[in-house]
Amino acid sequence: MEVTVIRSRRKTLSLRVGREGEVVVHAPTFVSEAEIKRFVERNRAWIGKRLISLRDVPSLADGSRLAIAGKEVLIGTGKRATLKGEMLLLPEERREEALIRFLKSFSRERMTRLTEEISARFGFSFQAVRIGSARGRWGSCSSKGSISYTFRTAFLPDPLAEYIAAHELAHTRQMNHGAAFWAEVGRMIPDYAARRRALKSYIWAMNFL
Repeated sequence: MEVTVIRSRRKTLSLRVGREGEVVVHAPTFVSEAEIKRFVERNRAWIGKRLISLRDVPSLADGSRLAIAGKEVLIGTGKRATLKGEMLLLPEERREEALIRFLKSFSRERMTRLTEEISARFGFSFQAVRIGSARGRWGSCSSKGSISYTFRTAFLPDPLAEYIAAHELAHTRQMNHGAAFWAEVGRMIPDYAARRRALKSYIWAMNFL
């Protein structure tokens, strides 16, 4: 396994697997090569999982398939990014950019609706819903109650998107992952544990686009 080491005046070791499968270690200037090798070895299983997930990243070529809201659609060519029945039409040029714009619009409408519906049903309140491009997490909630979702939630089926919304709403009351937090999530989504496990099958979305 080829590993690129980047040294700087940082204090800790960190590891990253890029979209093209490159393995990069960021290391302090004082750490030895032997210690870096041991660090990589300790994380070899995690690296392997990341590399496997990269292989599952979908293609945007005509005839390829992609999950939108958990439902498989066929990719074809159109003047602009639009969903027509079971077809996702994308322009010939700059497909990734067009798809990202579509996914942001789609997720903004759906996640705002789900957040409003769940908050009204269970008596929560929040400040705003924002859509971003985060890779490492599906959503986040600020201390002021502003909720952000990654546009990658657009790939998830409704039950999993609902879980993400409930998770972030619970953070408007509990800014941690303690027992009280999970009690709030369970009140909204009784089978949240199963939905949380099901999210693992969508890890490819974090490496896509």
